[in-house]
Amino acid sequence: MTDATSHVAQTDREVFELIDAEDRRQANTIRLIASENYASAAVREATASRFTNKYSEGYPGRRYYQGQEYTDAVENLACQRAKSLFGAEHANIQPYSGSPANLAIYYALLELGDTVLGMGLPFGGHLTHGYKVSFSGRFYDSHHYAVDEESERIDFDAVRKIAHEVRPKLMICGASAYPRTIDFEAFAEIAEEVDAVLLADIAHIAGLVAGGAHPSPIEVADVVSTTTHKTLRGPRGGLIMCRQEHAKAIDRAVFPALQGGPHMNAVAAAAVAFGEASTDEFKDYAAQIVKNAQALAEGLLSHGLRLVTGGTDNHLILVDLTPREIGGRDAALALEKAGVVVNSNSIPFDKRGPFDPSGVRIGTAAVTTRGMNEAAMTQIADFIGQALDNLDDDESLHEIAQDVQQFCSDYPLP
Repeated sequence: MTDATSHVAQTDREVFELIDAEDRRQANTIRLIASENYASAAVREATASRFTNKYSEGYPGRRYYQGQEYTDAVENLACQRAKSLFGAEHANIQPYSGSPANLAIYYALLELGDTVLGMGLPFGGHLTHGYKVSFSGRFYDSHHYAVDEESERIDFDAVRKIAHEVRPKLMICGASAYPRTIDFEAFAEIAEEVDAVLLADIAHIAGLVAGGAHPSPIEVADVVSTTTHKTLRGPRGGLIMCRQEHAKAIDRAVFPALQGGPHMNAVAAAAVAFGEASTDEFKDYAAQIVKNAQALAEGLLSHGLRLVTGGTDNHLILVDLTPREIGGRDAALALEKAGVVVNSNSIPFDKRGPFDPSGVRIGTAAVTTRGMNEAAMTQIADFIGQALDNLDDDESLHEIAQDVQQFCSDYPLP
């Protein structure tokens, strides 16, 4: 029991036991979900603060409720820190998460039925980049670019060709399952050629951008969206940054068009996270994420696994299990039994369906937060290789899980 959960234990034992069980699961397993991380104690304390009690519809200085002296101050502080961290002209910290942030951008800059060009979900894009089951695919004329079938990297000649064919009003770059550096300047050149607004969705790599481990889109994109968690290591929330010319439209889209009161506890926690991300320590952390991903990729290659694009430039690795004749879901379930938590994921030009795709997606942000280094990545690659070699042997998977638990004991949760 911790101070943060002592009252839960007294008030609701059932919920407390679930919280405690989740704490133990996170402590005793290797967390390789690419979109997950561990927030600092300071971020978690801010999330649990009494700001959670306050309704704050509107913006600082223009609220609809009284009692806003400190909510105004903390939101101004969060936006100021975000602008300083990323070099942005304007920041809106109110979106509840990344998908609502993208929805607000569509609402602000487009009319229903306008043409959108984004990376296809099967090739590493996101649902909100125009996929058919998302609002973005239903209410807009959505088109997609893919990756080159041989290199599995973005083919800018192909992107340019489709952009000139469909003439999008909004062009989106950024991905949720692309292991290579994104060339924002190349996208900006194409967007300018077709007179499109450029949205850079950096939800996965925002921490790497903030820490200088990945190029920034701020200078070349009209608008940038991100979550505040993932590699940025903050609370669950969203952030929109844009050029000043779009600020009023973005703010009006977030509120009052799409949201009511912001979650002020998350805003306060984001301010803490932006402060943490402004330190030299965080720059070292971002660099270590990439070093760890590349070391883990090398380890996986040594076990005979095929990696999409052959490796990684960022926090993310996409493993193609086709040569093993293993489905991604079966692999993810077996790895979970072995104490290694990943998610099944489609690979480019996947011949299997989305519920049992051909790959698994791996990320190194969370394990890096726990203090693991390149040597630890070699050990993790060994655990993964052993588990995949014993896919249907529950006894062997249980033994690996015990070894994983012992391994994790050397790296306490923050």
